[in-house]
Amino acid sequence: MADLNHLIAEAEQDFAACHDVPALENAKAKYLGKSGALTEALKGLGKLTAEERPAAGAAINVVKQAVEQALNQRRDSILAAAQAKQLASETIDVTLPARAQSAGGLHPVTLTLRRVEELFHSIGFSVADGPEIETDFYNFTALNIPDNHPARAMHDTFYVDSGNDSMEHVLRTHTSPVQVHYMENNTPPLKIIAPGRVYRVDSDATHSPMFHQVEGLWVDEQISFANLKGVVQDFLQKFFERDDLTVRFRPSFFPFTEPSAEMDMSWNGGWLEIGGCGMVHPEVLKHVNIDSTQYRGFAFGLGVERLAMLRYGVNDLRHFFNNDLRFLQQFIK
Repeated sequence: MADLNHLIAEAEQDFAACHDVPALENAKAKYLGKSGALTEALKGLGKLTAEERPAAGAAINVVKQAVEQALNQRRDSILAAAQAKQLASETIDVTLPARAQSAGGLHPVTLTLRRVEELFHSIGFSVADGPEIETDFYNFTALNIPDNHPARAMHDTFYVDSGNDSMEHVLRTHTSPVQVHYMENNTPPLKIIAPGRVYRVDSDATHSPMFHQVEGLWVDEQISFANLKGVVQDFLQKFFERDDLTVRFRPSFFPFTEPSAEMDMSWNGGWLEIGGCGMVHPEVLKHVNIDSTQYRGFAFGLGVERLAMLRYGVNDLRHFFNNDLRFLQQFIK
């Protein structure tokens, strides 16, 4: 039988030329496959005599083991190289600085609310709060709003009771009910603001179904329109940081104040309406058991989004509620 030792060197050379596992498997077939050289040699053992067969079989096994050892070493080498390449591609440089985490910030409406509360607190006003779901009594009746008033209509107000027979609860349309609750549970003198969310059936570039309002109330024995004008003008000058701002009143009508007025402030050479106000109506005081012959008070209401739009130069109310990070990131300090 021919000497097969030369196959060891040939196999080592062929295996060394392989750079991936598929190529190595193809090279393996040349020696250990079904038609490989060593497989053919083993098949040829049957043609030998009984005396020659043991020695020939042992010689073939020595060569086969050497070829398999060379194959396994090369396979391990290829796999190790592939693993090293993968690890190198996935290496993290721990000396690099970490990715910076962007800081969050308060919403511009929240910033405005906090500023409003701080400024009114500085002149002695307390902050009062109340439920956003109100009864018809506190939202309308206690504020001297008659049953046939348009504000009670479903196209203006969100009613939360199911069915047509029960229309007692609404999403508050203003924060005035907070004032009623406060006057019921406290005795004059009273000096509060009532900021919070309110709801009305309205939506466009300058209106939202949900928005924020801040209302002020001052009840005492010697309160007049002069006090009202002084408080509002002082607040606006501090809020916008402009000492040249002035306020004027235009006669108006609100069921819960008498007399009533629209408030305008001087703005860029003209006048800009910013809210409503007036002296608290005696009927409102009567509902909360305050003697209107002894005490008088004023009330006013301002739109928080309106103040924010003017302060930050925003021309569309909907920007505040679209959650567009490009818009909101402008307010991160």
